[in-house]
Amino acid sequence: MSDVTIQHAIAELVPHGSRVLDLGCGDGAMLDYLQRARGCTGYGVEIDDANVLACVQRGVNVIQLNLDEGLVMFDDASFDVVLQIDTLQHLRNAEVMLRETVRVGRMGIVAFPNFAHWPNRLSILQGYMPVTRRLPYQWYDTPNIRVGTHADLATLAARNGLQVLDSFGLQDGKVVRWAPNLLAGTSVYQLAGAAI
Repeated sequence: MSDVTIQHAIAELVPHGSRVLDLGCGDGAMLDYLQRARGCTGYGVEIDDANVLACVQRGVNVIQLNLDEGLVMFDDASFDVVLQIDTLQHLRNAEVMLRETVRVGRMGIVAFPNFAHWPNRLSILQGYMPVTRRLPYQWYDTPNIRVGTHADLATLAARNGLQVLDSFGLQDGKVVRWAPNLLAGTSVYQLAGAAI
C-alpha cells in the first residue's frame, strides 16, 4: 500500500478545519495534504534536519524535537487531532507517547505496520524476518526498534486507560474491519483519553 493511499485513508478521519499536531511528520506531506484538502492548521514535529527543511519548503510549520523527550512544551488539549503515522515503532517510550498523544490532542490517530499480517506470519514460520512494502528493511538494518500487531495496540490502550474510538486495518487501499490483525498490513487506531 502506498504512502498516498495511507495518507488519504487517515485524512478521512481528521475533521475539516482541525488543529493538527503531526508527530514524526517526515517531509510534511501529510500535514500539507491536510492543510490543502481539509482546511487544517497545525504543526509537524520532526528530528531529521533534511525532513525539517522539506517541511519548511512545503510551507508546513515544523518544530525540530526528539519525541523521546516528550511533549511537555504543549498544553493539554492544544490540538484537535494528534497524528502518529509510522512513528510509534521508532520510539523508545511508546506508552508514554500514547498517553501524551491523548493529553495534547482531543483525539489521537495512530497508524503503524502490522507485524501480525499473514505474509509476515508466513515469513516467520519459514524462519525469516519479513521484508514487505510496509516493513521494507532487513532485521539487521531497520530504523524500527520494535514491531507491533493490531492487537498489541488495543492492549497498550487498555493498560494506559485510553479509549479506543475506532480501529481497523488498511490493505491494498481498502479498510479492513474483519480480522485486521491477520488481513491488514497497516493498523489504524483512533484514541482518546479515558474521559472524552
